[in-house]
Order: sequence, then C-alpha cells, then structure tokens
Amino acid sequence: MMTKKQKRMTVRLIVSAVFFVTAMALEKRSGLACIPFMVAYLTAGYDIPLKAVRNIKNGQVFDENFLMTVATLGAIIVGSLEEAVAVMLFYQVGELFNNYAVNKSRRSITHLMDINPEYANLLEDGVERQVDPYEVNMGDTIVIRPGEKVPLDGIVRKGKSSLDTKALTGESMPVEIGEGDSIVSGSINLSGVLEVETTRLFDDSTVAKILELVENASSRKAKAENFITRFARVYTPIVVVLALVLAIVPPVLGMIIPAEAAAFLPDASWSTWVYRACSFLVVSCPCALVISVPLSFFGGLGAASKYGILMKGSNYLEAMGQLETVVFDKTGTLTTGKFQVTEVLPVHGERQALLELAALGEYHSNHPIALSVKEAFGKEIDSARIQDTEEISGHGVHAKVLFDGTWRDLYIGNQKLMASRNVTVEENIKNAGTTLYLADESGYLGAIVIADTVRQDVQSALAGLKAQGVRNLVMLTGDKEEVGKAVAEKIGITQVYGNLLPADKVEQVEHLLAEKASDRTLAFVGDGINDAPVLARADVGIAMGGIGSDAAVEAADVVIMDDEPSKIVDAIRIARKTVGIVRQNIILAIGVKVLVLILVALGYASMWAAVFGDVGVSVLAILNAIRALSYRRSC
Repeated sequence: MMTKKQKRMTVRLIVSAVFFVTAMALEKRSGLACIPFMVAYLTAGYDIPLKAVRNIKNGQVFDENFLMTVATLGAIIVGSLEEAVAVMLFYQVGELFNNYAVNKSRRSITHLMDINPEYANLLEDGVERQVDPYEVNMGDTIVIRPGEKVPLDGIVRKGKSSLDTKALTGESMPVEIGEGDSIVSGSINLSGVLEVETTRLFDDSTVAKILELVENASSRKAKAENFITRFARVYTPIVVVLALVLAIVPPVLGMIIPAEAAAFLPDASWSTWVYRACSFLVVSCPCALVISVPLSFFGGLGAASKYGILMKGSNYLEAMGQLETVVFDKTGTLTTGKFQVTEVLPVHGERQALLELAALGEYHSNHPIALSVKEAFGKEIDSARIQDTEEISGHGVHAKVLFDGTWRDLYIGNQKLMASRNVTVEENIKNAGTTLYLADESGYLGAIVIADTVRQDVQSALAGLKAQGVRNLVMLTGDKEEVGKAVAEKIGITQVYGNLLPADKVEQVEHLLAEKASDRTLAFVGDGINDAPVLARADVGIAMGGIGSDAAVEAADVVIMDDEPSKIVDAIRIARKTVGIVRQNIILAIGVKVLVLILVALGYASMWAAVFGDVGVSVLAILNAIRALSYRRSC
C-alpha cells in the first residue's frame, strides 16, 4: 500500500511523463518544444536541486542529488533537453521504487511495533481503571479482555483463554493458557477474560525487550554495508573530478595542440565533451549500491522476524551465513528442562505398583523430581495413606505408606540412602538421568529413572545444520559428562564436554574459536544466566527467548522467540540468501557502471545509456533486494 508521499510522487511522475511525451512529439515540428520539456523537468525533479543546495549547506556535497543536479543542468546547457528530462524522470522513478521497497521491508519488521500495548486495565480494590503500562507495578493485578494486547508479563490468577503469539514467535497456532500459567506481553488475548498478576515492570517486559532489539538492529552494520559507505565517500569525489577532466581537458587540448595533431581529437568542441561529462556523472551515481545493499540486509532482518528470529544487527545476519561451528548448552536448549520418568525398573511385580509407591512416598515434596514421579503415576493420591514423612538431607525420603492393606516403611532416594540401610541395589542401570532407588523393610524394590526430555525438533535441527555445511556440533553442559554423552548419543552430537562451570564453558569456546578458520564463525546457543558469558564471547550468541533468562537474551546477538533450535537453520538460510543477493547487487552495479563509464568517456554511449547505467541498474538492484524479504521454510 502506497503512502501519501508516494501517491503524490506518482502523480508528479505521470504529469511529467505526459509533458515529456508531448515535448518529444513537438520537438521536430515546433521551436516551442522546450517549454513542455522544462515543465516535465521541473515537475519530476524540482526538489532535487533544492536538496543538493540544502545538503551543501550542511557540509554534504558529493551525494546523488548533487550529481543529478550537475548532470541534468549540464545537459540543458548543451541543448540536450530530452536527455536531461529523461535522466530526472527515470531517476525519480528509481527513487519511488526504492521508497516502496524500503516501506515494504520496514513493515515486515515494524509490524512488531504493533505489539506495543497502549494501556493496561489495572484492578485495585475491585475497581478497574485504564492506565499507562508504565504505571503498573510488580504484583499488581491487571484485567485483559478478548482482543486486547497483553501489556505486561505475569501469571494468570483467574480465567482461561487462548493467545495469539504470532508477532512474538512466528507461530500461527494459538496457545491455550489457564490459571497458574505464565503470560508474556505482546501477545493478543483471543477469547476469555483474564486476571493476571504482573511479574515484571513494563521496562523489563518481553515486549519492551523485543522493541529495543528491533530499534537497535539497524545501528549495527554488516561488513558489506560498511564497505559501501566507505566506497561511496571516496568514489563520488573521484568521479566528479574525472567528469571535470573529461569536460575541460579535451577541448583545451584541441585549442592548444597543432592542427596536424588534431586528428587524435576528431571532435574537440566544448558541447561534445560537456555532454559526455554530464553522461559520465549520471552513470557514476552510486545509488544502486548505497540503496540496495542496506535494503537487502533490512529485508533479511524482516524475513527472520516473521519466523520469530530477532537479530540485533545486520552484522550478525552476515555472520550467521558463515557458521562453521555451533556449540549448544544442554539443559533448556537441547532439552526442555522438564524432568520426566523415562524408566521404571521393578525387581518384582508391576511397573505401576512401583510408581504408586514412589508417588506415595514423594507426596509431600515439591521437588521437580518428585513432581515428575507424581505426574507419571497420573492418579489422585489419598493423603490418608501416608504417615510420618521424613526428609533425609542429601539422601532422600522416608515415609510410612499404606499399600495393599499393609503399612510399610518406604525409603526413596540415592545410593547413599540405600547404603545407609544396608540395601544392595542394581548399579548397572545404563539409562542417563537421575535414579531413584526404592526399598522397604523387606529389601530392594526397584529403581525409577528420571531424565530431562529432548526437544522435539532437536534432531531435525541438527540434521538441518549438517545439511547447511556446519561441520562441528558441540555440546557443553554443567551436568555430569555421562548424562551429557547419553543425550548427545541420542541426538547425534559426537563432541561433548561435561561438568563445566560458566568459566569452563568460556574456556572451551576459546579453544574452539582458536581452531576454526579465520573466515568462518562460531555460534553458541544457550538459555540460562550461566550462559551469558559464553554467549557474549562467541562470534554469534543465540539465546532461547521464550524460556531464556534476561541475562542470556541481553548477552545474545540472535534471539529465538519460540525456543525451537530448528529456527537456527532458518536463520542460516535467510542469512546466506541475503548475503548472496548483496553480492549479486554489488557485482551488477559495479560491473555495469564501469562498462558504461568507459563507453561514455570514449563517446560510444549516449546519456540514454547513462540513464540505464544509473536508474536501470538501481531499479534492478532494488527489485533483487526485495527478494530478501521472501523466505519459506522447507518442509
């Protein structure tokens, strides 16, 4: 959809084109053709000389406005009115394309700005009032009605609903929530009325962090963008000087050299060489590079944001395309961080009976391992069947439980607890994870293995990374090395380092950085506070934004909003596509310009060729850059 400014420019260009066609029709029939030519020129580009003058006053001399002004006025002076109008008209068409492309790219990123809530419904003493989100304190209760944006992070205390989290995670399916569930700002409440207790101030909320990332993303330029900026600053003054030499030197030589040597300059007239110099200026304008390269990176950032991948700058987008090594944290990154019963190993009897005994013994505990046992049992527990529960620090739990009509002394815990009761346990359990041993007065009953669960898309993510040419996949974990190796073997990672403190992880990454090729990059993927130092040290730090700590998100360069490791593969594909488009545009722009510059200087190309060399290439580069916006996940 066009903006008002773009619509006005479109009307101007249409009017200019009508006068231009009229002037071309009258050119050979009437001497008044110069009037519609000038009307067409001023209608299309009256603002370009004004911008050039304003920029010169501000100390910015050699820009595209200056080049267009000098070139077109020079063409008018030497009587090439049609070329002057064509240059200005097509240049403005190119600018219109550029503005449209930029707005299209910007919409793909700034749709995130729509997640910024305008108000919060604060509930105080049963009275509800609408306030600015900044006025809400931690622990306050807010009401969120259907259709409203969630203004702050919190926990649902009353009600149930479904949330639209597309703007945050790229996930199109609504998320169902109820009492006790966490809720993040920026999502949209779709159905029920919710009462939410806030857990963060607005400045610290998810939506504020995302907006900050988006606003700061364009401030960090990729190497290609920095190259183009430096190139334009040096290149533009050089071509202006060359154009002056082209306009002045040949006519002056024609005046001072002997007649017999004039054969080397068959046409030394001022009008010929000023015309060539103006054509030289037209084609030399670096618009195609200056516009299309940042636009390509902006499009890549927009494509990534559609899939819930937030990058803090185009330099990190470029770095993602050069990944050679990806290092993963284990818990919360490759695994869910949620314990689950993976094995029930009774000595005698049924698995369910052993689970029931464990659930009875762990009834009063809120430890994650105890909760996973009770969840695996999956039935209501009668508290009357439990007596005299005792927690034995560092060992486990002792309780009297009623089972099969008999009260039994039940012991649940680690090997130390079993040893203290002189109970011999089975020690060759191969399953990685935490093992709970159970015994009663009759002896050893069996074991239950509880382990962290692997994320659903981890294996597809690792396969995708290998397919993209990532050579080294490494796991670093603070967990026991045997646990890490068991998980790594399950998912297909061969390089594992366990028992690591945060400083050890940094040291290990330092070693990996020293081993990689200088033109390749290393990424670390993590989620916890303890991952922040290594996220900051890696070439690219990738944080899981949904469950990740604030410290991890702050230290990271790329944030995956829905905690799917497979999105890293998408980020690499988007990065490589974007960088490929940038390279295409650089080669196209420089190659065509150099060729046309030489042809113009030698007199083999007119200003019409110069128009194509500038505006035509700019339009082609811009259209190519827009392709960076379009990305679809491969199934």
